[in-house]
Amino acid sequence: MRVVSWNIHWGCGKDSRIRIHAIIDVLRKLNPDVICLQEVASNHPELEGGASANQFRQLSGAFGGYHAVIEPTSEIYQNNLPRQFGNLLLSKYRMTQVHRYMLPWPPDPDSPAGMPRGLIETVLEAPGGKLRLLTTHLEYYSKLQRMAQVQYLRYQHWEACERAKIFQPDPSLDAPFQLGYRPGSAIYCGDFNMLPGSDEYAALLAPGEGATLPLVDAWGLKNEQKHAPTAGLHGFAWPEKPDTYDYFFVTDDLAPRVTAMEVLSETAASDHQPIMLELA
Repeated sequence: MRVVSWNIHWGCGKDSRIRIHAIIDVLRKLNPDVICLQEVASNHPELEGGASANQFRQLSGAFGGYHAVIEPTSEIYQNNLPRQFGNLLLSKYRMTQVHRYMLPWPPDPDSPAGMPRGLIETVLEAPGGKLRLLTTHLEYYSKLQRMAQVQYLRYQHWEACERAKIFQPDPSLDAPFQLGYRPGSAIYCGDFNMLPGSDEYAALLAPGEGATLPLVDAWGLKNEQKHAPTAGLHGFAWPEKPDTYDYFFVTDDLAPRVTAMEVLSETAASDHQPIMLELA
């Protein structure tokens, strides 16, 4: 099982031109089973490079063998037309559930910038059994908001693990009540906008309660050196220096199955680098 996560910066490369085809070319060469993308735009001509096209549609159409889950966490209307910005998940595997969550966005007087953030959760019938795969993009400007979002991720993880423990199917219920099994086993990925060892990073990996499966940073499972930078490699204005913002976290029951965790540093199609996780 191969999963790629990538903040694509609405396809805007270091030359300030939008080339969604370059994003598509990189992804096709990687040939992942699941693709998790952040900063996908639609009808946003004011963004650098002019992101006026519907990139959700472009990317979904380019991967016809995948099922698409779209989550525009920001949806602003102008002349009654939606201007969307957010996350996209594409999967070759059969999905049995999809959940979309808006993350907390508490007011922060010290950080007026920011935007709504979200989380996509899917239950996949993957090799080795069902698992949850979740992708997100946390707040960058406000640590207060980012910490609130981390705590929400922890709550959702606790809830899933506890519900998995008590799950009992009941075929007598009407269809909307037949949610089906939602396992505790999970992969979390995306642009978390936090640095290794930060307070938010430590909070996400802190031990949970009850049936909560511990989360593990997948980088440390297959790499002895410190985290490789996932942004700041190709002369973009942001960030000031190369550093790590993008991660894969897995529940500890999946840790023995991790065979690779890589940062793919060659492409300059976005201000972030694609990251890739492989499970046996």
